[in-house]
Amino acid sequence: MPTSLIILAIIAATSALYLGRELLAPVVLALVFTALLRPTVRALARVKVPPPVSATLIVLGVLGLLGTGVALLAGPVQQWVQRAPETFATARTKIDQLRKPVQKVTQAVEKVQQEVSGNGGPGQAQERGTAPGQSKVSGFLARIFGTTTALLGGGLQVLVLVFLLLATGDLFHRKVTAVMPRQARGSREATMEDAESVVRHYLVITAVINVGQGIAVGLVMHLIGLTNPLLWGLMTFAFEFLPYLGGVFMMILLTISAFASFDSIGRILLAPGAYLAITTIQNNAVSPFAYGNRLKLNPVVVLLATLLGWFLWGVVGAFVAIPVLAATKVFADHANPQSRLAEVLGE
Repeated sequence: MPTSLIILAIIAATSALYLGRELLAPVVLALVFTALLRPTVRALARVKVPPPVSATLIVLGVLGLLGTGVALLAGPVQQWVQRAPETFATARTKIDQLRKPVQKVTQAVEKVQQEVSGNGGPGQAQERGTAPGQSKVSGFLARIFGTTTALLGGGLQVLVLVFLLLATGDLFHRKVTAVMPRQARGSREATMEDAESVVRHYLVITAVINVGQGIAVGLVMHLIGLTNPLLWGLMTFAFEFLPYLGGVFMMILLTISAFASFDSIGRILLAPGAYLAITTIQNNAVSPFAYGNRLKLNPVVVLLATLLGWFLWGVVGAFVAIPVLAATKVFADHANPQSRLAEVLGE
């Protein structure tokens, strides 16, 4: 196939994913959670529990867990949100104080440039340098909270889709395998099972790792004196489901909170530094052992897919990036043992 056609196909597919995000994002998210929960339905079916009853119990259980989590987090989250304007204002004041020596040097350089070229004064240059920074911060916060709001708004759609997929048993599974092309390795049913198994393995192992990392972060934040250590631990658990981006968000939020809570630069850097140390240990010592050989993906492709998913679908896109990549690699491996796509996606 000519390179120009490949490029056009990629552009068309990316545009379709972006324009159809309101429809496609809940569907993909529901498929990911269905892969996680399907073994429970099958286990209950072996003891004569019909799939609709199993699906109802599972959805009610999920709603109960979500309600319990909201009830437990309501106090800390409300407290953090109420203090957020004050926290950001205090952090900004301290950051501006640290920037003063740099600003003086910048103003001196700009004054020299003004004398040479006759352009606007340092006051105007400083104004031009400050406003874009403020807009970037505002845009960053709007991106985080905007995508989170969209995720919560689509939660009901995802629950309904998960219920329907589980309540119909293996119907969707059989329909997909019926239209799949013949596999070069194994049967079409085996390909679907392997794809769901890889997705399920990733979600379960990631959740277990995030629990441990959240506990470690919460304890460390408590020891260094940062407020709301429970909230930081829970935020770590949630954000670490977003590869790379979750860690960046946590580092930024911890740095801002540390600026608002502490005065010395050493204590300010201790909070994000401790988080970075915990994350580094987890990524290099825990994750390779926990995931094993079942999830060998190219780190560069994972980063690019996560960024693309964030751009197209926000939080949902970043969350499903790795499960979709892992399932795609399974399909490519089974369709063609010498698949170039599988070679690119793998390590």
